[in-house]
Amino acid sequence: MHFSLLTVTFPFLGEVDLSGYLLFVFIICILAVIGFEFVNGFHDTANAVATVIYTKALKPIYAIPWSGFWNFLGVFLGGVTVAMGILKLVPLDALMTLPIGVGASLVLAVLLAAIIWNLGTWYLGIPCSSSHTMIGAMIGAGLGFTFYYGGGGVNWSKAGEIGSSLILSPIIGFGAAVLLMWFLKHVVQAHSLFHIPAGENDRPPILIRLLLITTCTLVSFFHGSNDGQKGVGLFMLILIAFLPARFAVNHAVPNATVLTALNQTEQVLTRTITADPDHKEKLIKLTSAIDVAKTTLAAKNEKDVAKTYSYRKQIESVIKDIKDVVTDNQIKLSKDDHDSLKAAVIELEHVTDFAPVWVIAIISISLGLGTMIGWKRIVITIGEKIGNEHLNYAQGATSEIVAASTIGLSTGFGLPVSTTHVLSSGIAGAMVASGGKGNLNNKTLKNIGLAWVLTLPVAIILALLLFMFFHLFI
Repeated sequence: MHFSLLTVTFPFLGEVDLSGYLLFVFIICILAVIGFEFVNGFHDTANAVATVIYTKALKPIYAIPWSGFWNFLGVFLGGVTVAMGILKLVPLDALMTLPIGVGASLVLAVLLAAIIWNLGTWYLGIPCSSSHTMIGAMIGAGLGFTFYYGGGGVNWSKAGEIGSSLILSPIIGFGAAVLLMWFLKHVVQAHSLFHIPAGENDRPPILIRLLLITTCTLVSFFHGSNDGQKGVGLFMLILIAFLPARFAVNHAVPNATVLTALNQTEQVLTRTITADPDHKEKLIKLTSAIDVAKTTLAAKNEKDVAKTYSYRKQIESVIKDIKDVVTDNQIKLSKDDHDSLKAAVIELEHVTDFAPVWVIAIISISLGLGTMIGWKRIVITIGEKIGNEHLNYAQGATSEIVAASTIGLSTGFGLPVSTTHVLSSGIAGAMVASGGKGNLNNKTLKNIGLAWVLTLPVAIILALLLFMFFHLFI
C-alpha cells in the first residue's frame, strides 16, 4: 500500500515530511511521552510531599505546587547525562538505518507499556518505580527488535549498570536512614524531633518546619533532575527514530567549533607522537579517524540520513579513542595536553549528547503539572502504611535527606534511580531505627516488594508483545 508524504509545520520542529500514517504515529508518540511524564509526576509526587504533609509542615494546597515547581526546575537545570544513558539502552545506530516504522514500533511499545503499568500501580495505591518500569519496557522492546533484526537490540552492559543502580539504591537508602536516625536519637538527642503531630493544628517548631520544607524541596528538585531526564531521553528517542537526519546530531553546534576541537586534538597528537614514539601506531590511528571525521563534518546536513549517521558514528568513534588516550597512563601527555584533550571531548560530546531546550521545557512542564494532580493515593501509602506509627519529624527529615542525597549523587554519575524505592526504603529504615522491625507494616511492604519484583518482568513482557503487535501494522 502506498502512502504519500505529507508536509506539516510544527512549533519548534519546523517542517516534518512523513507519510500519513507515520505522521499520525509520530503525533501519538509525542503525546504518549508527555503523558508518561505527566503520569510520572503524579505517581511520584508522594516521594517529596508525603513527609511534609504528614508532619504538618505544609498543607497539601501549598506542598503540591511547591513540589511541582521544584520538579520543573530539576528537569530544566539537571543536564542530559541521565537522558543519554537511557538512550544507550536501545539500538540507536540500527534504528537510523532501518525504516522509520521500526523505530515507531519500538517507541510506542516502550511508552504504552510504561504508562499502563504506572497507571495500574497508581490506581492500587502501590508505590512503584517509574524508572524500573521504563527500563523494563526498553529491554522488552529491545528484545522484540532482536527477534526481528538480530543481535544488538539491548545494550546489556548499560542495562546491567542501570540495574545495579536500581537494586543498590534502596539498600543504601535503608541503611543510611537507620544510621542517621541512630545519630539523631543518640547524639543529637533533640526530643522535639521525635514528636508525632496530633490534630490539624499541631505543627512543628519553625526550625524543624524549615528543615522539612528544605528536604521536600531537595527531593523534588533531584527527582526532576533524575526522573525528568528519563522523559527527555524518551523524547529524544522519538525525534531520532522519526527524524534521524535532524536530531541524531546537534546541528546547532557550529561546524567551526567541531573543527577547532578536532584540530586541537590533532596538534596534541602530533606533539605526543614525537615525545612518545612507543605509542605511535595508536596515536596515528586516532589522527586518521579525525581526518575522516572532518570529511563527514563537511558532508553532513539536516536532510540526508546516511551522511548524518556517518558523521555521528565518526564523532562517537573519535570521542571513544580520545578518552582511551586520556586514560592510558602509559602515554606521555603533558598536563596541558591532557587538559586540552578533555576539553575537546566535552566539545565533541555536545554533538551527540544533547536535547533542545524546548524538549526539556515540555518535559519540565509535564512533570510539574503531573505533580499537582493525582498525588493523594500514593501519599497515603507513604505517609501512613509503611510503618505502624504516624511519621514523626525525625523520620520524615531522615528519609528525605537520604533520598535527596542518593538521587543527587546518582544524577551526578549519570545513573537513573528509583525515587520511589529510595524514599520508601528510607522511611522503612527510619521506622526500624525507631521501633525495630515490628514497627513496619508487613502488608504494605509485601505489596511494595511484590510490585518491585513484578515490575521488570511485566514491563518487559508488555513492551515485547506491544512491539510485535505494532510491528505488524506500522
